[in-house]
Amino acid sequence: FDHGAQYFTARDPLFRAQVEAWVAQGLAAEWQGRIGTLEHGAVTPSARESVRYVGAPGMNSVAQGLADGLDVRSGVRVERLVREGRAWRLGSDAGEDLGVAEVVVAAVPAPQAVPLLAGAPALAEQAKAARLSPCWAVMARFEAPVALALDGAFVKDSPLSWVSREMSKPGRPAGERWVLHGSPEYSAAHLEETPEEMAPKLVEAFARALGTDVRAVEAVAHRWRYAMPAPPLDTPALYDAETGLGACGDWCAGPRVEGAFLSGVALARQVAAGVRGS
Repeated sequence: FDHGAQYFTARDPLFRAQVEAWVAQGLAAEWQGRIGTLEHGAVTPSARESVRYVGAPGMNSVAQGLADGLDVRSGVRVERLVREGRAWRLGSDAGEDLGVAEVVVAAVPAPQAVPLLAGAPALAEQAKAARLSPCWAVMARFEAPVALALDGAFVKDSPLSWVSREMSKPGRPAGERWVLHGSPEYSAAHLEETPEEMAPKLVEAFARALGTDVRAVEAVAHRWRYAMPAPPLDTPALYDAETGLGACGDWCAGPRVEGAFLSGVALARQVAAGVRGS
């Protein structure tokens, strides 16, 4: 299931070129699904035709392609940065020594970046100002086809904000599998409930939005505590060349995959300029 980012568009020339490269590599493909709005059973197809892309065969394919050939360690939480001369020694929450780095980039949600930016107080204060809305996501499987003449819908007047039919995306498995996203307001109001409590609630909200009875044979909820910038900071990235600390993300440049990409590029350029000038 694509239970996080649903698709991406490409407006900036730099990002468009990158997306074209991903498509050529087979890491992304155009999603030609029918998109529109859904409100109490009423369907309105989208009047504006945007080219939408998805990772292939899953949204994480793009990240996996970017990570190819790099030393990426998953399941490790960096918790401590200790200054050693002009570098930083990193430590994990499990007490593991993760080595020394001259430049440390926190490409994580702003609240998680704040403690890592403690060595650059001005950056930490900027990150503290960022606000992110949560999102409850449900991955649901239905036995019978869902009677909706759309493959992706922005839901109005509902606990839901978005629903999408997984099998309409290129490379996905067959079967009536849907992703349901709770609205920022509803997700915030139910933030501390359990996944077991939230899954049936959002499936029921889906049925009400459709105006018909649908029953999931399986539904699993996942909480994205920091899902959407509300709104993003008015800066492409954060970087302090003196300390070698920086941060980037969609909470800097804009709440889209494109915003996250451009924020990373902006930070990379600042880091490179600092390295050349040192």
